[in-house]
Amino acid sequence: MNQDVDVITAGRNWRMNGKNGVSTTPVTDLASEVFASDVLTTEELRQRVSKPVWKSLLATIERGEPIDPAIADTVALAMKTWAMEKGATHYTHWFQPLTGATAEKHDSFITPTSDSSAIYQFGGKDLIQGEPDASSFPSGGLRATFEARGYTAWDPTSPAFIMRHSNGATLCIPTAFVSWTGEALDLKTPLLRSIEALNKAALKALQLFGVTDAKKVSSTLGAEQEYFLIDEEFYFRRPDLVMTGRTLFGAKPPRGQELEDHYFGSIPDRVLSFMTDVERQLYALGVPVKTRHNEVAPSQYEIAPIFEHSNLAADHQQLIMQTLRNTARRYGMVALLHEKPFAGINGSGKHCNWSMGTDTGVNLLDPGDTPHENMQFLFFCAAVIRAVDLHQDLLRISVASASNDHRLGANEAPPAIMSIFLGAELTDIFERIVSGKGGSRKKAGLLGLGTPVLPPLPLHSGDRNRTSPFAFTGNKFEFRAVGSSQSISFPITVLNTIVAESVEVLTAQVEAAMKKKKSFEDALSEVLKETYKKHRRIIFNGDGYSEAWHQEAKRRGLLNLRTTLEAIELFNSKKNLELFSKYGVLNQRELEARQEIMYDQYFKTVNIEGETTEWVAQTQILPGVLAYLAELTALGASSQAATRTIEQVAKAADALSDALEELKKQNAELGGDDVHSKAYHVRDNVLPAMAAVRKAADALERIVADKHWPLPSYREMLFVK
Repeated sequence: MNQDVDVITAGRNWRMNGKNGVSTTPVTDLASEVFASDVLTTEELRQRVSKPVWKSLLATIERGEPIDPAIADTVALAMKTWAMEKGATHYTHWFQPLTGATAEKHDSFITPTSDSSAIYQFGGKDLIQGEPDASSFPSGGLRATFEARGYTAWDPTSPAFIMRHSNGATLCIPTAFVSWTGEALDLKTPLLRSIEALNKAALKALQLFGVTDAKKVSSTLGAEQEYFLIDEEFYFRRPDLVMTGRTLFGAKPPRGQELEDHYFGSIPDRVLSFMTDVERQLYALGVPVKTRHNEVAPSQYEIAPIFEHSNLAADHQQLIMQTLRNTARRYGMVALLHEKPFAGINGSGKHCNWSMGTDTGVNLLDPGDTPHENMQFLFFCAAVIRAVDLHQDLLRISVASASNDHRLGANEAPPAIMSIFLGAELTDIFERIVSGKGGSRKKAGLLGLGTPVLPPLPLHSGDRNRTSPFAFTGNKFEFRAVGSSQSISFPITVLNTIVAESVEVLTAQVEAAMKKKKSFEDALSEVLKETYKKHRRIIFNGDGYSEAWHQEAKRRGLLNLRTTLEAIELFNSKKNLELFSKYGVLNQRELEARQEIMYDQYFKTVNIEGETTEWVAQTQILPGVLAYLAELTALGASSQAATRTIEQVAKAADALSDALEELKKQNAELGGDDVHSKAYHVRDNVLPAMAAVRKAADALERIVADKHWPLPSYREMLFVK
């Protein structure tokens, strides 16, 4: 126990305690005084550069034109001056390697001179390009250890920002990360490519509808983030949480989420103070967070921003996760972003609300007042339906991870089967297009609340469905299968690409029909009809959790890729290679590298969990159980209760020991020399062995005296705020 206390002390030494560790910034004028105050906004930059430089830069930012290297020195000077005014002493190219997290190498603005003095220096070359070691990041074979060169390239479409810490600040410049041969080594580059693919396809489609004022179409995104907060005292006494992000042991407490009293409940003061601090920091970084609330499980919470351009939203999502983790420590807590940190209660997801919008402010997935007559909306909606049906595998792959496997398919999250929830009215509209009957039985109206005190509310055209992995929610689709710990960049890259393909195909079909002398309306109606008929199997408005749906999905021929390995086997299929290559999002080497990385990450994740399970069970749980057994044995057969307890504990201890020996065997046997064989070994052998150890240990937790149990319990972690 003394060692545990030392760990707690070490974990808390650096933390600012008391009032100094809590923000005292007034929150009354956040929107006017704080929002984007640490962001080099386009307006701020415009005021700091000449008009010609600004026009050139704006062409890159708004129209995607190549950056003019001639303006780089001017922009760099303006950026350095602004950053130093904000207190920054260093700058970094902030990028997103294939780890799923962010990376940064800090360089000082200060450059020593030959006369033993120093100057502040930051030029166009420093802004546009950096050169971190590419071999030390996951590359899936794209970069060998002896091929270390990689480049970070400035992304002018995502503004630079200031990251503050206790002793200063750093200028962060969002960048892409590529190899010296040009292959993407990051998550941002394919995302930017997919955004451009969608832009081209959607602009061409809009010409069919007479839309000529739009110059750009972008995907938009609002990503809800679920997370848990626990006291750090418990966290540092749980080696499984520290090493893996989830509890590998833990008996279900008498009370979990059964009373349904935590969801939207009153937020504890300590947590609310933490949330307010997080929001203040995110406002300064220009992150438009809007919502905060208690989630379903005890000690689970959510933060959600409003819609943004998807590239910016992906950057902001990384900042949200980083800020949650960093700020929690100031309040003596730890933020857990794992998809399933606690067994038996809800896990955490990251619901991605996705849509498409023009630079003129039109949401292409907004049905308006009369969705039945809004053919433009129905066209883009049909493209999404087709895309999801044809590319179920890619959507499942985009959310595949060892951690998300614990969540997908459980009674808290969408199943591993990809399907679309459209709602009653929209489904009825498409069905009537197919039947040719026209009109709609569903009428939008007013929802009476049963009392004259409350006003009637507009009735939405469809209910919400929390069991669907991909649900239409009024003017967007909500991709609910994304895991809470993962970057949203790849799921959105997949969505952008598959929808771009379908928009392009449907556009060509409408044009082909019009060449046969059909009117635009008739051609569009025909394409909508045939598209929905061919892909209606992907529509399901019922309970996605039910076993009946699994059977129905199988009958429809839908994929049910229950585990990560089942999904990523399909990643490099001919269909997927052709899709990504056609739109320039990923070439064959880039795609196969990502598949290899997914195998590697899966193996390493489960391997670490298996080793940690063995370590904790062998060195903490089993000794505690045997100490309790020895204490009982010393009592002898002094009572029937003592005899019964001795027999019960001894039997359970033997079960734990037997399970532990099997886990040791499976951990030692890695299953082969290549990462594929190792990944299948840990899935098929280590995970079941871990489950057996946990089952035995959790049974013991219920009968061993509390003073002999070495780990904080679920009861303590989840309910002590």
